[in-house]
Amino acid sequence: MTLTKYGKREWLRTTVIALIFAILFLIGWFYHLFSLKGLIGFLIFDLIVWLAAVAFFRDPNRKVTEGATVLTAPADGVVRDIEFIPNGNCGNPELAKLFEGQDMLRIGIFLSVFDVHVNRAPCDMQVVFSAHKNGAYHDARNPDAIKENESLLLGGKGKIAGKEFPMAVKQISGAIARRIVCEADPGTELKKGERYGMIKFGSRTELYLPAKSNFEPQVNTGDRVTGGVTVIACYKEQQAE
Repeated sequence: MTLTKYGKREWLRTTVIALIFAILFLIGWFYHLFSLKGLIGFLIFDLIVWLAAVAFFRDPNRKVTEGATVLTAPADGVVRDIEFIPNGNCGNPELAKLFEGQDMLRIGIFLSVFDVHVNRAPCDMQVVFSAHKNGAYHDARNPDAIKENESLLLGGKGKIAGKEFPMAVKQISGAIARRIVCEADPGTELKKGERYGMIKFGSRTELYLPAKSNFEPQVNTGDRVTGGVTVIACYKEQQAE
């Protein structure tokens, strides 16, 4: 199992704690504080807890879906909502400026604690700005989480089929998530499917695209998506009339 570098501190700490408990259990059994059966039970429980904690930081290698006209999901999870935002009325001045006040399409993905939490670029992208916002920790499925939770918005220029367009990806914390990691700074050039950060524990990831444009969503509410693999939208040239 490959583990993400973004969780190195956490999974190393978890491993040390698990080993300490294992040693304490062995010492307890040596001094007859409990039976061999009890020792085996404690060690199995210790192993299960360790596996559950470390598995959260797994980062499986994936073959990114190719195709010059497709965008892939920025995260694993379930599509929670697909919303049309008119006139750039998103409540974020930087995002509205990036889209020049035009209509947007927002695709929201909910990540449970069982999902891989590493975020990936949906397509080639040049980062223009990165904006972190402190906030609440509502459950990521709560509509209030979209505007009120702690978040990090990564805005820039997407590149697909030889075209450039405004695009943004937003990492939103959840009721359990308390730390957002993003290593992409303004000026960074991300490749399609490239890892750029993660949200630690249950959370939400959103993708913003131009609405009423050449982009057509390829997912529906309730669909399960896989970061870097599932095609979330396609770019189609408009036919001349």
